[in-house]
Amino acid sequence: MSKQKGIGVARIATCICGNLRATCADEPQKVSLCHCFACQRRTGSVFGIAAFFHREAVRVEGSSRCYTRPSDSGFPVRFHFCPSCGSTVFWEPQRKPELIAVAVGAFADPAFPAPVQAVYAEHRHPWVEDPIG
Repeated sequence: MSKQKGIGVARIATCICGNLRATCADEPQKVSLCHCFACQRRTGSVFGIAAFFHREAVRVEGSSRCYTRPSDSGFPVRFHFCPSCGSTVFWEPQRKPELIAVAVGAFADPAFPAPVQAVYAEHRHPWVEDPIG
């Protein structure tokens, strides 16, 4: 974490090349682990983890490309990724327009708060232990 002028203590998420960054003030409202197939495909891993912040607590710097996909809730989700390296850094769930989700891996911080919920457990790979309990 670092001290940013005007926002106090902040967490900084970046793409792998560093051209797209999200500076997040305050603590996340929620950290959620998702086992859905869309998150598996988006991350190339067996799940995705998102930290949800109030929109006004997030400052984005750098250019991004956007991919919008439908969701089971019926509200689209807009994913923002770096046009240079392709890393997804944040997304906007239209079901909760007051929040921005930031990829926890983009913080590269082993001390980041753990998920408090897991969703789409029916798609969890059987060899993946349930980190929530």
